[in-house]
Amino acid sequence: QVQLVESGGGSVESGGSLRLSCAASGFTSTYSRYCMGWFRQAPGKEREGVAAVDSDGRTSYTGSVKGRFTISQDNAKRTLYLQMNSLKPEDTAMYYCAARPDWWGCVYDPLAQNRYNHWGQGTQVTVSS
Repeated sequence: QVQLVESGGGSVESGGSLRLSCAASGFTSTYSRYCMGWFRQAPGKEREGVAAVDSDGRTSYTGSVKGRFTISQDNAKRTLYLQMNSLKPEDTAMYYCAARPDWWGCVYDPLAQNRYNHWGQGTQVTVSS
């Protein structure tokens, strides 16, 4: 059974940094090729894709975080990371880790939430001005 557990959220001032982690377990051979991503949902808004990375190391970002956020993975530790720098109040949201087995990795729809099979519980990020 696939499990994704996020950590690293918290409260920071505008301009600060946080690093989110997502520990993955239960991956079978089905996940030999995959796409994993970070999503966020602010109060009153729909969940949106933030960044994704696949088994080939291909990355994708939504426009509002390009140049500020970096997604990475440690395959040995089965952990996904999101380094967030220059945080803004509009980055305040619950952040979720998600994964899907995908032969094509993140080539197609990397930030489309309906393409993902497994989700974590989320970690809260609050940025004050």
